[in-house]
Amino acid sequence: MNADSALRDARELPFWLDQPDWRRPPSEPLLGTDRCDLVVIGGGYAGLWTALLAKERDPGIDVVLLEAHQIGWAASGRNGGFCAASLTHGLANGVQRFPAEIERLEQLGRANLDAIESAVHRYAIDCDWQRTGELTVATQPWQVDELAGTRALAARHGTELRLLDRDEVRAEVDSPTYLAGLADPDGVALVDPARLARGLQNACQALGVRIHEGTRADRIERDGAGMRIVTATGVLRAGKVALCAGVFGPLLKRLRWYLAPVYDHALVTEPLTADRLAAIGWARRQGMSDAGNQFHYYRLTADDRILWGGYDAIYHYGSRIAPDLEQRDRTRRQLARNFFVTFPQLAGIRFTHTWGGVIDTCTRFSPFFGRACGGRVAYSAGYTGLGVGATRFGAQVMLGLLYGRDLELTSLEMVRRKPVPFPPEPFRYAGIQLTRWSLGRADRGGGQRNLWLRTLDRLGVGFDS
Repeated sequence: MNADSALRDARELPFWLDQPDWRRPPSEPLLGTDRCDLVVIGGGYAGLWTALLAKERDPGIDVVLLEAHQIGWAASGRNGGFCAASLTHGLANGVQRFPAEIERLEQLGRANLDAIESAVHRYAIDCDWQRTGELTVATQPWQVDELAGTRALAARHGTELRLLDRDEVRAEVDSPTYLAGLADPDGVALVDPARLARGLQNACQALGVRIHEGTRADRIERDGAGMRIVTATGVLRAGKVALCAGVFGPLLKRLRWYLAPVYDHALVTEPLTADRLAAIGWARRQGMSDAGNQFHYYRLTADDRILWGGYDAIYHYGSRIAPDLEQRDRTRRQLARNFFVTFPQLAGIRFTHTWGGVIDTCTRFSPFFGRACGGRVAYSAGYTGLGVGATRFGAQVMLGLLYGRDLELTSLEMVRRKPVPFPPEPFRYAGIQLTRWSLGRADRGGGQRNLWLRTLDRLGVGFDS
């Protein structure tokens, strides 16, 4: 079966959002005039964690959450469900960006992942949480050395990873493309991302957070000692604002320079039969990725489908975001072809879902933070595809910035420093396209980085899929 045949009957919507227990009527939009102590704008993970932690710390605070569509509709319901301990998009990126505090960031990341797991159990969130770890595989000879270097770097910073040779990695998950592997047994959990969002929503409402869906914040402005949030259907006055909308319609103009919306795409197969699953192994059910610059991520779902995504990150001129960009035939055919190269023993399997979604990308790959309007507004953004876990840390930072708490967190260089901004168009588009081309060339050329990539490295600017 070729890629087109395998994709023929696929539904064009996110698998996670196509489940009976996900679909339910949205909460009422904001109507008229209201007021609260804290308003959270954005109903993804960042907003949900911010609202939940605010109520856990101070049960008496009046918190309102505004979401333009439905809770978990955007990246929080469309991702692969990898919840990683890293706050810096991997140790190597963290060492490059924040060498003086990487040890502390690693500790904070592990504590953050443990706290998410604790919250999942405490609030009885049914989200198929599994602390499986992750296996990164080398599919080109140069990547074998890359994995060995990553293992050595992790060991220098107190984390023991296991390097697997060809036979050992294929005993874990069998693909003829695998040459080696690097196993992280504890640094990643897998989760049903939409159910996690729904569970956090339920936990927030149980603590008294008021949620209004279908309520887009059109602008925020100062209002005496507080802030005024204007929507199409009402006005909300609040003492403080936590801005968690990512790349969608930045309400602070400054954020436009730091964020680029990049579309990531994914496929999901039909459930694997017992024989098909046995043909590839995968008994530990760990999350998977390959070690390329343009890499795939993949994992098993609760009903033994394979989610397969990544590789072809797409930026559209002018930072365009639109529903028609969520499906891209060229990308999904490429993903399907690469899937069957990796798992030829699964020839004949069909894909049931295909979709895309926006990642809020910044030049340092890891989130950034800040305050505005005299300290009455705090924001976090730029999670660059690693927000399932890091958004909880971001929520802690935002609350610390708003209320003068968690000084250890808010004094971190990672929190105080902004990424390098993107240039205006047309230079933004040209630079991103040149970077994508250069990364693909490096993957095909033994990992050698050309002059453009080496220049970006020196400037502290990155771009990845």
